[in-house]
Amino acid sequence: MPTPTSSPPPTPPVARDRAARYDPFAVGLHWLLALGFLAMLVLGSTMTGLPLSPTRLKLYNWHKWAGVSLLALSLLRVAWRLTHLPPPAPPMPAWQHAAMRVTHAAFYALFFAVPLAGWSYSSAAGFPVVLFGVWPLPDFVPADRELAEAIKPLHATLAYTLAVTIAVHVLAAFKHQFVDRDGLLARMSFARSRNPRAVR
Repeated sequence: MPTPTSSPPPTPPVARDRAARYDPFAVGLHWLLALGFLAMLVLGSTMTGLPLSPTRLKLYNWHKWAGVSLLALSLLRVAWRLTHLPPPAPPMPAWQHAAMRVTHAAFYALFFAVPLAGWSYSSAAGFPVVLFGVWPLPDFVPADRELAEAIKPLHATLAYTLAVTIAVHVLAAFKHQFVDRDGLLARMSFARSRNPRAVR
């Protein structure tokens, strides 16, 4: 008499929920970079409108320190991403999958391009970056006034491109959360998801 085969036990809901979300370290890096780059964009647009003063110089230093710090965090995020698979995305049309991949690629490129362009501009303008006022960093490019004038608008264009990319990303996340209701936003949350569609 054949022995009936037993089906594998169902996956516990908590395990399914964890599999549908990024790990806590990746979530922390995501929100830290998001807040950091948003603060950088606000700080950059504020300081450029100020007259030459000690306050403006102080804000420029903070801007450069933050840029180098975010560059290091971006390196850490790439290293983590290469060694940790992301959770599966919820079902969506092929064009949305393609748009998501393009947006993520743009983010990774801009996370490096924006601070490196700023560092290059500071070096070319003859203002070395002294991290936190303590550690002098090497010049990224030689001091060259003409090069600085060429890099300055490039840095601004990259920063505005990053701002637009962030806006598109946020709008897409809201669409998934409030229109599609597919639990996509829960993948980047520390809290356990209560949306059953997000953990199937």
